[in-house]
Amino acid sequence: MYTKIMIPIDLRHVDQMGKALQVTADVGRLYGAEAHILGVGQTAPSQVARTPESFTDKLTAFASKSSEIYGIAFEAHSEISHDPSVDLNNVLTRAAKSIGADLVVMASHTPGFAEHIFSSNAGYFASHADISVLVVR
Repeated sequence: MYTKIMIPIDLRHVDQMGKALQVTADVGRLYGAEAHILGVGQTAPSQVARTPESFTDKLTAFASKSSEIYGIAFEAHSEISHDPSVDLNNVLTRAAKSIGADLVVMASHTPGFAEHIFSSNAGYFASHADISVLVVR
């Protein structure tokens, strides 16, 4: 049913990604699908990495560690944006097409007050994507 699964991750919040990574691994094993971890970094230094190259290295290390933990090969894909908070959905859409993903698994936090006015990143992406999106809370 699915051949390529993309899971966007935020390296600042890897401690909250376990459930979504497990779902990705489970679905990947069930369908024999490839699993792709997508990280969106920025050109300016951040709390995660000082350079885009360093960001890519950290993402690759995270994918390797996740592969060991969840028992499925995760391939790392790094996208660099000038301002991820502004163009995140465009970057996710472009990356999903580039990877050829037919399923995106996204972690989401418990909705707060702001989500009653604005949709979360996962909610917005799921509403506007032309491929299947599984939001894991």
